[in-house]
Amino acid sequence: MEIESLLPLPAPVFHILIALAEGDRHGYAIMQDIATRTDGKLRLGPGTLYGSIKKLLEQGWIEEITRRPADDDERRRYYRLTRLGRRVAEAEASRLADILKQARANGLVPQRS
Repeated sequence: MEIESLLPLPAPVFHILIALAEGDRHGYAIMQDIATRTDGKLRLGPGTLYGSIKKLLEQGWIEEITRRPADDDERRRYYRLTRLGRRVAEAEASRLADILKQARANGLVPQRS
């Protein structure tokens, strides 16, 4: 399968993959991470988050894990990025970096000093 054929990713999906690239998380922690990293500019509601998680699980980009902290709420479900999910996220990051490079070259983004 050509990873590039899966791109571009919807913003919520890419942000979920970024959150999971740091490590295993439960759904609410993913929502908090995204809101924090985007300075509140992107806040996923439960429907968007869990709908995206369902698709990511079906595609094999993430997996649910059973290991959890001993004192954790047993209702929480934890997720992990798979090798395929990491490859897809890396491809999307590279695609976006190329677009940013083009925007800089055309004066839309200031050049780095």
